[in-house]
Amino acid sequence: MPDDTEFPDFDHARLRHHGDVEARPGMVDFAVNVQGSAPPEWLRERLAGRLGELGRYPGEADERAARAAVAARHGRAIDEVLLLAGVAEGFAMLPRLGSRLAAVIHPSFTEPELALREAGVSVARVMLAPPYTLDGDAVPEDADLVVVGNPTNPTSVLHPADSIRALRRPGRIVVVDEAFADAVPGEPESLAGESYPDVLVFRSLTKTWALAGLRCGYVLGAPPVLARLNHGRPHWPLGTLQLEAIAAVSEPAAVAEAQRRAGTVAADRAAMIPRLRELGVEVHEPAHGPFLLLRVPDAELLRKKLADKGIAVRRGDTFPGLETAFLRVAVRPAAEVDRLVAAIRDVGL
Repeated sequence: MPDDTEFPDFDHARLRHHGDVEARPGMVDFAVNVQGSAPPEWLRERLAGRLGELGRYPGEADERAARAAVAARHGRAIDEVLLLAGVAEGFAMLPRLGSRLAAVIHPSFTEPELALREAGVSVARVMLAPPYTLDGDAVPEDADLVVVGNPTNPTSVLHPADSIRALRRPGRIVVVDEAFADAVPGEPESLAGESYPDVLVFRSLTKTWALAGLRCGYVLGAPPVLARLNHGRPHWPLGTLQLEAIAAVSEPAAVAEAQRRAGTVAADRAAMIPRLRELGVEVHEPAHGPFLLLRVPDAELLRKKLADKGIAVRRGDTFPGLETAFLRVAVRPAAEVDRLVAAIRDVGL
């Protein structure tokens, strides 16, 4: 069975590294997967309408309204919704589940593993090789917690829902990171609308709605499991504006807008891939997320040269299972891709 001794390269700083540190103000940002620089005007106006209420604590009615909106959005009961100050907060709660052995499927977002390790939970890394197809047989049978991303950051792989359901075992909780699911047209393979006693689905509102600075998300799951996550949490964990944002983007009109945005992302991705390949860049496919995993001869050198030209890309070697040849880039519209392509042509691979 895999254990920590098989991974002597465990490094807190590498697991804590995220794309926001790559993107300095004024750079063309391919390092962070947020779509746009600010929420849409209608959402800003709705948030601004609550500013006059910030002198009082957020009320139970606001919290319940946000949970009800999320529940209706996914066809779940209201007690199957736990609101989060960003999905990263939810990952920090995972140690409260009392796991003896957690299996984290890599390459993937690193915060779940970091939170578990820092709490002293034993972690087994399940490394997927290209094309990064989910292999349930590689997960230790005695793992009582399994964490998987769908679509997975940074590979952009979308795992079949059946493959994730097949991870379920008696006495095991399956955690599905669906932070980017709303950026996939139709949200295929999502488990957000399905109720299981042993599956937790984490959703972020940061990416599609440009709310990284407000920290909004939620987790869907069975009430007894959510209660374990929520135990010991401080009172008023979310503020008035966070609750308003969650409610607003869960309404039917906003969900429809998110789907239109997902279609735009898919079209931009389809146009971006051949342009990168023409430069000699290896692009991993199939890709379903709002980002692409790239392989180049010297990723670190290219990243630094692009930074000198004011373009930020995400290093890939901090993701377990990837090495120094990898970069991750956000899917962007044609005008921004023009600048990336021109810069790569200028500096060379």
